[in-house]
Order: sequence, then C-alpha cells, then structure tokens
Amino acid sequence: MKSKIVSLSKNDEFKSLLNGKKISNKYSLIFFKRLKDKNVNKLNISFVAKKKLGNAILRNKIKRRLRNIMNEVCKKIDINLKYSYLIIAKKIIFEDKYENIKKTLLIDFKKIK
Repeated sequence: MKSKIVSLSKNDEFKSLLNGKKISNKYSLIFFKRLKDKNVNKLNISFVAKKKLGNAILRNKIKRRLRNIMNEVCKKIDINLKYSYLIIAKKIIFEDKYENIKKTLLIDFKKIK
C-alpha cells in the first residue's frame, strides 16, 4: 500500500511521541504512539538526526536515506497508519549498507501492530 508520508510539525507531538512505546535496533530508535487529530490515511512520520552525528550535509543524507527506506517499506508491508512514528538515527546508520538498514527497519515495522 502506497501512502503519502507526512512529517510531524508541532513540538507537543514530538514530546508526546517520546513518551510512547519504543523499539530499538542498532541503526535507530523508533518511537510510536497514537496521536489525536491525525489523518489516518497518511503515514505520520518524522526523522531525526542529532547534531552530534555530523555536519548538516551528513545529517540531511541520513534523513534522505531513511525517507527512501520508508517509501520502500510502505510498498512491501502494511504499516499501521493509526500510529505516528518518530525515527531517531544512530551514528552507525551512515557507515553501514543500505540493504542492511532496510532489512532491519522492515523487521521492526512488522513487529508494530
């Protein structure tokens, strides 16, 4: 199922998601929670690359890579659109292969139901 990816925008949404459930792997932390007043027809997800990961170019590359992976994951499995997601990248995500990251995130999103 192909759904449009919509980014979270309000500070309250980020704070609320950080209090929700989380799944951790070697590449990222995935926080997820049901938020009120969210469109359930679209994938509400945001990607965070902390400043200590590198300069702006590197952080943007990490976020582009994650966004690309999520587009592919959406095509392969049905992601629960009732949840809003926050993915926080770890340092190793830039150093490892794209396919390994994709497999790991695919497995983690299959766990979330």
